[in-house]
Amino acid sequence: MSIELAAVFVLIGAFVGIVSGLLGIGGGGVLVPLLTTIFVYLKVPSEHIVHLALGTSMACIIITSLSSLQAHHKRGGVLWSLVRLMAPSMVLGTFLATFLASHISSKPLAIFFSIFMAYISMQMYLNISPNSSHQTAGKLELGLVAAFIGAISALVSIGGGSLTVPYLSWRNIDIRKAIGTSAALGLPIALSGSIGYLVNGLSTQIPLPNTLGFVYLPAVACIAVPSYFTAPIGARLAHQMPIEVIKKIFSILLMLLSIKMLSVVFAK
Repeated sequence: MSIELAAVFVLIGAFVGIVSGLLGIGGGGVLVPLLTTIFVYLKVPSEHIVHLALGTSMACIIITSLSSLQAHHKRGGVLWSLVRLMAPSMVLGTFLATFLASHISSKPLAIFFSIFMAYISMQMYLNISPNSSHQTAGKLELGLVAAFIGAISALVSIGGGSLTVPYLSWRNIDIRKAIGTSAALGLPIALSGSIGYLVNGLSTQIPLPNTLGFVYLPAVACIAVPSYFTAPIGARLAHQMPIEVIKKIFSILLMLLSIKMLSVVFAK
């Protein structure tokens, strides 16, 4: 890997860390399109480009989620009782969904990713949120919702925040605690998703040195380290900046990156 490429990965990692801490969404929405573009440049076979981007993104999110979790925990923003109830189902849903993703070709995966990101972008830009429910969620509901969020997270390589935060807000959880709890749940999602993509890619021969399964290790190292140190900056900003304004700006970025990803994948 060249010094120039390593520098690009470091810059991406620094940005992803801030985004993860600020919005609690893990950064996959940024990572997957950028990694897809880079893997095209590195001449990864077209049938494996998106899988490698998804797996590498998941592995990067492990460190980002850990840092974001710690930052929100220090501010009392994590509801650990909910984490304990939702994490097991999220792990199962995420891991099983990686097996599904491995049997879908890159173009359908790219389309699904872009459609999902378009949905998330519109939600963020228009600040759409469900009306709060005053009912308390039961264990069965929490388990089913968590498994669903985990499965979707594996297919688009996100920490689950774009689904977990709206759900917890609907269940009348304070938005900042919803973001903190989502950040904590992002860690088990990232761990199980990374293992799943690693296992599913072991039988695939990708002509890129230092690749393990569907995980490109040099990118993980260069992205994860700076993201660990910048995630607390994002978490601090979440308590200081107007989140609504940040969401609008970021939603436009997500949409542009998704369009770019589609153009790259379908140009192959």
